[in-house]
Amino acid sequence: MAIRLTAEQQAILDGKKGETMAKVMKTLVMYGEAFGATEMVPVTGEKGHLVTSFGLKVMNPVYDLMDQLIEAGALSSQKFSVDPKPLDKNVPANFLQKLIFNKFMYSKQASYDEQLRKMGLMNDNAYTCACYLDEINNTPKKGDVLSWAESSAVVFVNSVLGARCNRNSGIIELFGSIVGYVPKFGLLTDEGRKATWIVEVKTTSKPEAQVLGSAIGMKVMEDVPYIKGLTDFIGNELNDDAKAYLKDFGAATASNGAVGLYHIEGLTPEAVEQGEDIIAENPQVYVIDDAELKRVKDSYPCIWKDKNAKPKLCFIGCPHLSYAQLIQWTLDVENALKASGKSKVCIPTVFTTAPDVMDKFNKTEYAQRLKNTGVILSYICPLMYMNNPLCKSMPVITNSNKLRTYTTSRYYTSAEILEKITKGV
Repeated sequence: MAIRLTAEQQAILDGKKGETMAKVMKTLVMYGEAFGATEMVPVTGEKGHLVTSFGLKVMNPVYDLMDQLIEAGALSSQKFSVDPKPLDKNVPANFLQKLIFNKFMYSKQASYDEQLRKMGLMNDNAYTCACYLDEINNTPKKGDVLSWAESSAVVFVNSVLGARCNRNSGIIELFGSIVGYVPKFGLLTDEGRKATWIVEVKTTSKPEAQVLGSAIGMKVMEDVPYIKGLTDFIGNELNDDAKAYLKDFGAATASNGAVGLYHIEGLTPEAVEQGEDIIAENPQVYVIDDAELKRVKDSYPCIWKDKNAKPKLCFIGCPHLSYAQLIQWTLDVENALKASGKSKVCIPTVFTTAPDVMDKFNKTEYAQRLKNTGVILSYICPLMYMNNPLCKSMPVITNSNKLRTYTTSRYYTSAEILEKITKGV
C-alpha cells in the first residue's frame, strides 16, 4: 500500500530540497510501506537520539554516509543525544585489550565523534543510553512523536512518559530526525498501543526488576503487555524510585524480548487514563509467581569457558545508572563492606552512568566515598566494552539482563552482586 504524502512531503521526495534529502525521504517512505504505514507524520519531540555511538573500524559505510549527509547540508533538524562511548582509560583492561580497542576495533572513534558534532550532537557530554534522565535535558513530553532506536530508551519513553516511538533501526532514526517526518504505524497508532497480553504479578515480595522484565519479554516478545499487581510493590506514583525500577525492568523486556511499550495498571500514563480500555479484545494471560521467576532466572545459561572461574570484572549500570541509584549503590557498598570487615571491593567493579549524571555526582561527598570503596565510575557502554574476542573467555558478572543477553557476562541479582563484590564469594 502506497503512503499518502502531503504536498510538502512530496516536494521533498521530488528533490525540491536536494537529491540527498530526496533519498532520505524515499528511504523512510519505503520503510513505512514495508510495515503498512499509510501516511508520514511530523516528528514533534524537541530532541533526537542516535543509537550508533561507537567508532568501529568496520562501519565505514556509516562514516561515508555521514560525510555525504554533512556535505549536502542534510543535517538533523533536531539536536540529539547518542548512546555511550565504548572506551574509557579508567576501566580495567590489559595491554592486549587496549591494543585491540584502540588500534583495531574503535580506531574511528575520534573522527566519528566529529561527524556527530557536525550532524547536530547536543554537546560533548550527550553520550548515554538513558538520555531521558533529567540531567541530560532530553526528556520527551507525553504525546511527542520521536524517531529513536535505542531499545531501552524507546520502551521507557513510550511506557513511562507516554511519548510515541517505534523500535526503529539505527540510521533510520537519524533519517527521521533529518527530514522531520516518520511513517505512522505500530506504536505511533492508538490501535498499536493496545495491550494484547495481561500479566498478573502474584509474587510474595517485590520482584527483581531485571528478572521480571526478562520473564515478560521472553513471553510476549514484541507484543504490548498490561501488567497487574506490580503497584503493590512499587507504588502508584512515578517518583525517582519507580522510574529507576521501570528503567531497568523495561530494558530487560526490550532485550530479552522485543517489547517497545508496556502498561502498568494504576501507574503508567495511558493505563491510568484509560484503565482496562487500553487492553485489546481476547488478550493472552501470563501469571508470574515466585516459582515462575525462579524458573526464568535458573534458565539463564553460563557460557564462561570455566563455569567455576572467579569473576574478574563486575559491571553495574546497563542501562546507565540514575543519580539516585548511584547514591544508593554507594551506600549499599559501604554498608556491605563494613559488615564484611573489608575496606575495598574484592572484584574490580565499574558503575556506569551518563557524563552529566557523573558530573552532578562528583560534586557531592558520595563521589569520594565511592572511590574509597575501590569502585570505578565510568561513562562507557559495558556492552561495547565486552564486544571483543578477548571477553569471550573473561568471567564478567552483572546485574543487567541486557548485558547478559548480548555478551558472555553472567547475571546475578543486585543482592547477589553486592555480596560477591564485598565478600568475594
